[in-house]
Amino acid sequence: MSERNAPLLVLFDGMALAYRAYFAFISRPLTNANGDNTSAVFGFTNALLQLLETHKPDYAAVCFDTAAPTFRHKMYPAYKAQREAMPEDMRPQIGWIRDLTQAYNIPMVMLDGFEADDLIGTLARQASQNNIETLIITPDKDFCQLVTSNIKILRPKDSSSLDMLDESGVVLKYGLQPNQFIDYLALIGDSSDNIPGVKGVGEKTAVPLLQQYHTLDGIYEHLEEITKKSLKEKLTIDKEKAYLSQTLATIDTNVTLSVSINDLQYTKLPDFRKVEGMLKNLGFKSLLAKLYAEEKMLLGDSPSIVDTSSEAISSTTPTEQEPQGELKTIKTEQHTYQTINELKDVKALVAKLKMAKEFCVDLETTSSVAMRAIPIGISFSTTPTEAYYIPLKLINVVVSNDNLFTETNQQKTEGNNALTTGLDIKQVFDLLKPILESERISKVGQNIKYDAIILRRYGIHLHPITFDTMIAASLLQDEGLQSMDALAVKYLHYQPVSLSDIAGKFKKGDAFEVMSALNTEELAEYGAEDADITLQLKKKIAGALEREQLVKVSNWIEFPLIEVLTAVESNGVKIDTVLLAEVSKEMEREAELTCIKIFELAGEKFNIDSPKQLGDILFNKMGLPHIKKTKTGYSTDASVLEQLKVHSPIAEDILNYRQYQKLRNTYVDALPVLVNPETGFIHTSYNQAVAATGRLSSNDPNLQNIPIRTEMGRGLRKAFVSRFDNGLIFSADYSQIELRIMAHMTKDDGLIRAFENNEDIHTQTSARVFGVKTEDVTRDMRRKAKEINYGIMYGIGAYGLSSRLGISQKEGSEIIRNYFLAFPTIKEFIDSTILFAKKHGYVETLIGRRRYMANINAANATVRAADERAAINMPIQGTAAEMMKLAMITIQRELERRKMQSLMIMQVHDELVFDVVPEEKDELKELVEYRMCNALPMDVIISVESGFGKTWFDAH
Repeated sequence: MSERNAPLLVLFDGMALAYRAYFAFISRPLTNANGDNTSAVFGFTNALLQLLETHKPDYAAVCFDTAAPTFRHKMYPAYKAQREAMPEDMRPQIGWIRDLTQAYNIPMVMLDGFEADDLIGTLARQASQNNIETLIITPDKDFCQLVTSNIKILRPKDSSSLDMLDESGVVLKYGLQPNQFIDYLALIGDSSDNIPGVKGVGEKTAVPLLQQYHTLDGIYEHLEEITKKSLKEKLTIDKEKAYLSQTLATIDTNVTLSVSINDLQYTKLPDFRKVEGMLKNLGFKSLLAKLYAEEKMLLGDSPSIVDTSSEAISSTTPTEQEPQGELKTIKTEQHTYQTINELKDVKALVAKLKMAKEFCVDLETTSSVAMRAIPIGISFSTTPTEAYYIPLKLINVVVSNDNLFTETNQQKTEGNNALTTGLDIKQVFDLLKPILESERISKVGQNIKYDAIILRRYGIHLHPITFDTMIAASLLQDEGLQSMDALAVKYLHYQPVSLSDIAGKFKKGDAFEVMSALNTEELAEYGAEDADITLQLKKKIAGALEREQLVKVSNWIEFPLIEVLTAVESNGVKIDTVLLAEVSKEMEREAELTCIKIFELAGEKFNIDSPKQLGDILFNKMGLPHIKKTKTGYSTDASVLEQLKVHSPIAEDILNYRQYQKLRNTYVDALPVLVNPETGFIHTSYNQAVAATGRLSSNDPNLQNIPIRTEMGRGLRKAFVSRFDNGLIFSADYSQIELRIMAHMTKDDGLIRAFENNEDIHTQTSARVFGVKTEDVTRDMRRKAKEINYGIMYGIGAYGLSSRLGISQKEGSEIIRNYFLAFPTIKEFIDSTILFAKKHGYVETLIGRRRYMANINAANATVRAADERAAINMPIQGTAAEMMKLAMITIQRELERRKMQSLMIMQVHDELVFDVVPEEKDELKELVEYRMCNALPMDVIISVESGFGKTWFDAH
């Protein structure tokens, strides 16, 4: 939209963007001098101003919801009823956001009885009728229904990435035309708004139905043509809900407003003095600096001196202060970026890189998914402000298991773009491979695991990786500031060229098409800048790591782990898709049989997935006891149903039914779709920069969430098999690792001896808490001791323990009191940890990873208690995560040193999983168990439970 022929209206979905900003800093909120949380205000205002500056609209408005109920609430009382109340520390921020928006003279629109969605839809329609283009800024996908040739949406994906969706973009992303989106939502529902949809119909079912029958009416007109019996039944049963959902999901574009498009002209200057006062009160120094710069540019005034006192703002990292003045850009800073278009110059670059101690490397590719991306350019930087870019000829490349390049038909197009220019990728990579793998030269990058995985697919093992700016920022807890662009603004006061700046003018939504259509010169400058700025960031952030004493955890654990995760993700996991298809059918049958049992016990048919209908059956009709109250009635969540099992078998049947549905939708039917066609394996992605405790998370798919406490969940593991002939799966699982770490940290002699003597720790705890001999400990005593053993590490209180055990709070309080009498060193550890956090503002693991506790001294008791619980848990859980990571690093190094064929394929909580060739079985078992048990010196014995099997299930 930067090169537009029509006027532009930009509409902001105010409340949705405010929530997004609030939760971006949830683990470490920004605060002003008064201790007020200001995260939502800063994130919202910063994004608002940046987007207005980027798009320079002729008209603009921020649309907000009001507290008044809408026509949807009156039509369907359950609409949005499941949503939790707004966090207490966010409430005042909404007022500040509106006040700031008004002070900046940005038009606002609100109307009782209507949501911001309806106001935005109405204004967008009016703009379209007046030949005005509209850009809607919102994270909400529901706005896809509004997209036309001159209405587009811009959806934030992360802290700096935006997803532009026009008509073709919606089709590419969802497989549907924008005018089909309402009917799509009518079928699948919307859990965030409590729109019911058709039970059991998800995206994979709804999209093909609409592609074939076009509309919801078309589906029901041709219902008899649907051959799948279960689907036809679902559509028949929930027809009324489908049409209700259609109405609820439809954005009203005909709201009677008191403002017109002309009232939204974005022409007024900010009320500089009013904005200045608010920014000072909120402590936003960077925004204040931008305000003064704008005032000086527009009015020629001499702005006030920016207040740099410590009261001005709580910094987003412990030591970094926000730089002042106008942001630097590629246009304001001197730089030397060179595009290399001949192989002889590649050879000269290799000679230069060989002389460097370290360099930054960065790939430009056609996809954000590393296992599918094709490189179209590679950049290097060894010196700040200098960088080199090598364009790579875009060809379809198949990489076989022995890393050979096989070219297929090359696409033929005309013009100076990434499809037709560049050097042969194989020739370039052959020249670069020695330096990219050179042990002597350190490799630096931003999210460098992504680049390393792609290079590995082309036969290059990037090594040694010694610094990653994204991972380093996560150690500094720069929540919401881990993208290169955001980090550059924070640490270098520099605004890099955004991909949207050079790719935004292309209307194609597919990454392959957009990247390949870019002008080579533009892409070269963009890629070279990425390498240069990342290298500059490395030098800045390395200093911050040293100041915060985080060098040990970064150099010992996080940076070496990148190469390990590169290998694990590239190895992938083999699954038995035939078995999963059979399991899916069996689960569908079991779910249907379970439904019949539930209906028989209830005495009638009802929607089991409806909390309201289920609550009516359980509490009104069957008279089961109320356990937990919610804003809309009595809860029917899993914890409630667990307690109701003793009162009626229907509770267990409902839990089983939910488990069947969840397993089928999340894993059984989803996993086969995720098999990579190039490799035949599933390749999850592990993230080091999410959990504050340092635990790894995984996604696409999330293998760490496969249930293990139920037979159904464990049964899923039968589908995970070996890729080798007669191969085996080997599982090695830390035994009670967090309890052992707690024993080490608290120095409790009784716990340490119990582990040394291989005694049952929960029985030993029972004996001490209940004052009986170990042989007299009952099963119920042991159950209670187990809950408190694990709960104590999470700061469990009397209420939490009583809820878990189904006992009174008085009894829960008594058990906790006795526990601390029996284990005084644990009580001392907890008290001293909280005191340390209150004094220093953080807690840390044995290696030195820190978690900052922004609310540890808060006046609000609820908020403070949450930080206290986190402070107790983090040193223990974080140290357990570090032990696992250290074990992974040493095991992978040994696998490579010994040139073993067996592969590490998964990390799941406290467990490592390997794909093993039979002849290496004994050697691998010894290696893994030794390295896991000796990853970190402890005063307590570390134990690992392991096993082999034909499947992951059999290995347990």
